[in-house]
Amino acid sequence: MALQRMDHVTIVVRDLGAAVDFFRELGMEVDGRTQVHGEWVDRICGIDGVTADIAMLHTPDGHGRIELTRYLSPEPDPAARAPEPVEAPGLRQIMFAVDDVDDTVHRLVEHGAEIVGDIVQYKDAYRLCYLRGPEGIIVALAEEVR
Repeated sequence: MALQRMDHVTIVVRDLGAAVDFFRELGMEVDGRTQVHGEWVDRICGIDGVTADIAMLHTPDGHGRIELTRYLSPEPDPAARAPEPVEAPGLRQIMFAVDDVDDTVHRLVEHGAEIVGDIVQYKDAYRLCYLRGPEGIIVALAEEVR
């Protein structure tokens, strides 16, 4: 048995609508939305009584996918997982290749994102930056310099 591909990354959010809007503004496309519940989801999560709303999104090339999940029950602890600093161990950011970093930053800031540091140039290869989006998610942007 061999690994076929990475299928998707799941991000648990409190405001599913705001998260979907943010990633759509970034350029992702919605595959669909559904609500999940029942024995199978309880068993995979290891929690009884799970009900969750899910939105699946994909990148324009179809290769990258994100699952945005909002748990309705059990309700998440409001104090759980405050936004962590960039240097904290664990999954820290999701990077997207974009055509124009400046334009993308401008559009996402209008939708509530905050730039973490500065837009920088790495060698003669990329312009890069980090943004903090909904739920404190750090989104990295990379524009290839040509």
